[in-house]
Amino acid sequence: MAGEHSARLALPMMHAGQAQKEITHNESLTLLDMLVQAVAESADAHVPPVSPVAGRCWIVDAGATGAWAGKDGMIAGWTQGGWRFAAPVAGMRCWVADRGHAMRHDGSAWVDEDARGDGYYSGGQRVVAARQAAIPGPAGGSVIDAESRTAIGAILTALRSHGLVES
Repeated sequence: MAGEHSARLALPMMHAGQAQKEITHNESLTLLDMLVQAVAESADAHVPPVSPVAGRCWIVDAGATGAWAGKDGMIAGWTQGGWRFAAPVAGMRCWVADRGHAMRHDGSAWVDEDARGDGYYSGGQRVVAARQAAIPGPAGGSVIDAESRTAIGAILTALRSHGLVES
């Protein structure tokens, strides 16, 4: 029947005259609890954990088995009522605990966010790394050309170590 689920997140909808509306309402709240400010334990698991804790979620990896079979790429959440699954939509973001950074769904797959704890990535290539030590400004000396070359060399080394220019 049309209109049984919301258009974007497929949340169950209540209907006039529906019996046991609390079941539909609670199912929607359970899914919202999984998806709002989403946090996944991992995006690399394809086997459900043996003893999951209620409220914990995972992004199901390819080749899933057991209760996750056929749910590749979905968010799996363990609830008091068992596993719940939510299909991702383009733009959805999820913090992934074991990676230490967020992932987003691009409409066809989960991809790592560009900003991560170890730097900033562009096209999967790290272009900014951890902050390096300060480069001291040229000071003293009588041969300005040698000081300039040293300072420029230090700047180039820093830019290379950050991945901003190629070595």
